[in-house]
Amino acid sequence: MDVLHFDIMDGCFVPNLSMGIPVLRCIRRITSLPLEAHLMISTPERFAAEFVEAGANTVYFHVEAAKRPFSLVSQLRELGVRVGVALNPATPLCSIEELLERVDVVLVMTVEPGFGGQRFLSGIEDKVRRLRDKIAKEGVNVEIAVDGGINPSTAPAVVKAGARILIAGSAIFGKKDLKEAVRQLRLAAESAPGPCLGDQKL
Repeated sequence: MDVLHFDIMDGCFVPNLSMGIPVLRCIRRITSLPLEAHLMISTPERFAAEFVEAGANTVYFHVEAAKRPFSLVSQLRELGVRVGVALNPATPLCSIEELLERVDVVLVMTVEPGFGGQRFLSGIEDKVRRLRDKIAKEGVNVEIAVDGGINPSTAPAVVKAGARILIAGSAIFGKKDLKEAVRQLRLAAESAPGPCLGDQKL
């Protein structure tokens, strides 16, 4: 399943500035693909509803940035969209323990957020594996997404660890043939051993 993922940066929570609500709204007019808004911004509570109004089907917020994460989850639920919580590489899994049963997706950052083209942080797949085990132990229906340095070389390891949503930037948009780049990434993901092969979202 193909999804368009938007990195929203405010130059405050992360040291970069990127697209915002007007861009997502314009893209919504020309595609029926699901749109994801990844809010790498301070106080995401201020703008989350506006991204939904602009056309986002999924909204991710960072647990490190949200002042009232429970209220934000409830607000997004009332707006009828999928809810994702994101974790920076150094943020421990215990920080989202109370949110697990309330969200649809947990996004594990596999690079420091803020800039594209970074190298995948080796060893982070263990964090994905521990999250997978925690989700299974809790018996909750939560998907795992990964974002940062995802390419045909790194995809098999994160899929084997438990990721089912692979977010890729440079591995696709840095190539001349975008369709072929997506195909190669999908093939790499599907080559990973483990259950549920073939259901990865890119």
